[in-house]
Amino acid sequence: MKIRKVRVGIKDIETALNEFTETGRDIEEGKLVKKEKGVYFTSAGAFRKALTPKRLALLKTIKTEKPSSFRQLSEITGRDIKNVSADIKFLEQAGLLDIKRTARAEKGITPLVNYDKILFEIAVA
Repeated sequence: MKIRKVRVGIKDIETALNEFTETGRDIEEGKLVKKEKGVYFTSAGAFRKALTPKRLALLKTIKTEKPSSFRQLSEITGRDIKNVSADIKFLEQAGLLDIKRTARAEKGITPLVNYDKILFEIAVA
Protein backbone atom coordinates (compact mmCIF):
# COMPACT_ATOMS: atom_id res chain seq x y z
CA MET A 1 0.00 0.00 0.00
CA LYS A 2 1.35 3.41 -1.00
CA ILE A 3 1.00 6.29 1.40
CA ARG A 4 1.41 9.92 0.36
CA LYS A 5 2.94 12.02 3.09
CA VAL A 6 1.84 15.62 2.80
CA ARG A 7 2.62 18.06 5.58
CA VAL A 8 -0.54 19.89 6.53
CA GLY A 9 -0.43 22.47 9.25
CA ILE A 10 -2.04 25.46 10.85
CA LYS A 11 -0.17 28.79 10.76
CA ASP A 12 -1.48 32.25 11.36
CA ILE A 13 -0.69 34.81 8.69
CA GLU A 14 1.84 36.67 10.84
CA THR A 15 3.88 33.48 11.43
CA ALA A 16 3.81 32.59 7.73
CA LEU A 17 4.96 36.09 6.71
CA ASN A 18 7.74 36.08 9.30
CA GLU A 19 9.01 32.71 8.02
CA PHE A 20 8.84 34.00 4.43
CA THR A 21 10.85 37.12 5.37
CA GLU A 22 13.42 35.05 7.26
CA THR A 23 13.85 32.69 4.31
CA GLY A 24 14.33 35.64 1.93
CA ARG A 25 16.95 37.09 4.26
CA ASP A 26 18.80 33.75 4.42
CA ILE A 27 18.82 33.50 0.62
CA GLU A 28 20.24 37.03 0.29
CA GLU A 29 22.98 36.12 2.78
CA GLY A 30 23.85 33.04 0.73
CA LYS A 31 22.78 30.58 3.40
CA LEU A 32 21.56 27.15 2.41
CA VAL A 33 17.77 27.05 2.67
CA LYS A 34 15.97 23.77 3.11
CA LYS A 35 12.99 23.43 0.79
CA GLU A 36 9.92 22.69 2.85
CA LYS A 37 6.88 21.32 1.07
CA GLY A 38 3.48 21.47 2.65
CA VAL A 39 0.08 23.03 2.84
CA TYR A 40 -0.76 25.41 5.64
CA PHE A 41 -4.09 26.85 6.70
CA THR A 42 -4.91 29.72 9.03
CA SER A 43 -7.25 27.53 11.11
CA ALA A 44 -8.76 24.06 11.37
CA GLY A 45 -11.96 25.56 9.98
CA ALA A 46 -10.09 26.78 6.90
CA PHE A 47 -8.71 23.26 6.42
CA ARG A 48 -12.21 21.77 6.59
CA LYS A 49 -13.41 24.26 3.98
CA ALA A 50 -10.49 23.40 1.69
CA LEU A 51 -10.67 19.61 1.81
CA THR A 52 -14.38 19.30 1.12
CA PRO A 53 -16.35 16.07 0.73
CA LYS A 54 -16.55 16.74 -3.04
CA ARG A 55 -12.75 17.05 -3.28
CA LEU A 56 -12.28 13.84 -1.28
CA ALA A 57 -14.80 12.14 -3.58
CA LEU A 58 -12.78 13.31 -6.59
CA LEU A 59 -9.63 11.72 -5.15
CA LYS A 60 -11.45 8.43 -4.62
CA THR A 61 -13.01 8.52 -8.10
CA ILE A 62 -9.64 9.25 -9.72
CA LYS A 63 -8.07 6.37 -7.79
CA THR A 64 -10.79 3.82 -8.60
CA GLU A 65 -12.05 4.88 -12.05
CA LYS A 66 -8.75 6.17 -13.51
CA PRO A 67 -10.30 8.80 -15.82
CA SER A 68 -8.15 9.80 -18.77
CA SER A 69 -9.18 13.48 -18.72
CA PHE A 70 -10.88 16.17 -16.69
CA ARG A 71 -13.89 15.86 -19.01
CA GLN A 72 -14.23 12.14 -18.35
CA LEU A 73 -13.93 12.76 -14.60
CA SER A 74 -16.65 15.40 -14.91
CA GLU A 75 -18.92 12.90 -16.67
CA ILE A 76 -18.26 10.15 -14.12
CA THR A 77 -19.01 12.43 -11.17
CA GLY A 78 -21.88 14.32 -12.80
CA ARG A 79 -20.20 17.63 -11.90
CA ASP A 80 -19.60 20.67 -14.06
CA ILE A 81 -16.17 20.51 -15.73
CA LYS A 82 -15.22 24.02 -14.52
CA ASN A 83 -15.80 23.02 -10.89
CA VAL A 84 -13.96 19.72 -11.36
CA SER A 85 -11.04 21.55 -12.99
CA ALA A 86 -10.83 24.08 -10.14
CA ASP A 87 -10.90 21.32 -7.52
CA ILE A 88 -8.23 19.32 -9.34
CA LYS A 89 -5.96 22.36 -9.58
CA PHE A 90 -6.36 22.96 -5.85
CA LEU A 91 -5.64 19.30 -5.02
CA GLU A 92 -2.57 19.35 -7.27
CA GLN A 93 -1.23 22.50 -5.57
CA ALA A 94 -1.84 20.86 -2.20
CA GLY A 95 0.23 17.87 -3.31
CA LEU A 96 -2.69 15.45 -3.08
CA LEU A 97 -2.73 14.42 -6.73
CA ASP A 98 -0.53 14.50 -9.79
CA ILE A 99 -1.27 15.64 -13.32
CA LYS A 100 0.09 13.79 -16.32
CA ARG A 101 0.34 16.07 -19.35
CA THR A 102 0.75 14.90 -22.93
CA ALA A 103 1.14 16.76 -26.21
CA ARG A 104 -2.62 16.81 -26.93
CA ALA A 105 -4.40 19.81 -25.44
CA GLU A 106 -7.52 19.10 -23.36
CA LYS A 107 -7.46 15.32 -23.70
CA GLY A 108 -3.79 15.29 -22.75
CA ILE A 109 -4.31 16.18 -19.09
CA THR A 110 -4.85 13.16 -16.86
CA PRO A 111 -5.36 13.39 -13.07
CA LEU A 112 -3.54 10.69 -11.09
CA VAL A 113 -3.79 9.45 -7.51
CA ASN A 114 -0.80 7.15 -6.94
CA TYR A 115 -1.35 6.25 -3.29
CA ASP A 116 -3.88 4.51 -1.08
CA LYS A 117 -3.92 6.69 2.04
CA ILE A 118 -3.36 10.24 3.16
CA LEU A 119 -1.98 10.55 6.67
CA PHE A 120 -2.91 13.71 8.50
CA GLU A 121 -1.06 14.68 11.63
CA ILE A 122 -1.55 17.61 13.94
CA ALA A 123 1.20 18.62 16.33
CA VAL A 124 -0.03 19.76 19.71
CA ALA A 125 3.29 21.04 20.96
